[in-house]
Amino acid sequence: MAERGYSQRRACRLIEVDPKTVRREPTADAPDIRERLRALAAVRRRFGYRRLGLLLQRENIVMNEKKLLRLYREEGLSVRRRRGRKRATGTRAPMALPQGPNQRWSLDFVSDALAWGRKFRVLAVVDDFTREALTLVVDTSLGGQRVVRELDALIAARGRPATIVSDNGTELTSRAVLEWTNKTRLEWHYIAPGKPTQNAFVESFNGRFRDECLNEEVFASLSEARVLIEAWRRDYNDVRPHSAHGGLTPNEALIQSAGDRLRNPNQLRRSPAIVAAMGTI
Repeated sequence: MAERGYSQRRACRLIEVDPKTVRREPTADAPDIRERLRALAAVRRRFGYRRLGLLLQRENIVMNEKKLLRLYREEGLSVRRRRGRKRATGTRAPMALPQGPNQRWSLDFVSDALAWGRKFRVLAVVDDFTREALTLVVDTSLGGQRVVRELDALIAARGRPATIVSDNGTELTSRAVLEWTNKTRLEWHYIAPGKPTQNAFVESFNGRFRDECLNEEVFASLSEARVLIEAWRRDYNDVRPHSAHGGLTPNEALIQSAGDRLRNPNQLRRSPAIVAAMGTI
């Protein structure tokens, strides 16, 4: 129009623009709209621009989606996508070595397959002092609620542990487990991610379990796996000598520990190992 003297209508037709777009006077964005958008985004930090737009509509602030998106981006309100999910971290205090039964239990999962390829898992619970295999739960799926039920049954039969140690697996950091620990007030220690040596007792047990049982047997069905694995667990606790106890079985070590406590009830309180460990916390 300035260079060639074309009319507005002809110029708009040449560049394929609606004349109404050219004739419309641009209006500045109301600062109160931006301020309200920022305020809503500060409260609803995980809301995107569409959901924030619905909240603005409830306050009679109506605009088209393009304008809302432009304001949303100009104000830097884009929601960052989270990678992974929040994990329970547990306590950072170093753990003292257990000086008696039921002071610390360790949990972990072991995987294997049936003869025809069906995968199954085993929940292993070990007493870190006696090295007993307290339970080996076999099933195709072991979620957080199942873990809680098995722990409740184990505590009812054996007693309450002082601490439970595990890794940060999804089953052991599930809502069911976290709600259970809050309800029972039981201390649950999560090891650092990628540090299986911090759960060395159950990792050592898993190696023996796989070498002496899982790799030696071919399971035709899940029921057969449960029978054979339970038989191995009983043999491990009652017959198999353990080097950590000078050749005694875990159950013999449990009986010996009970006798030592009866002869010297103050032994645990005066134990140098506990005193040294507590000094590092």
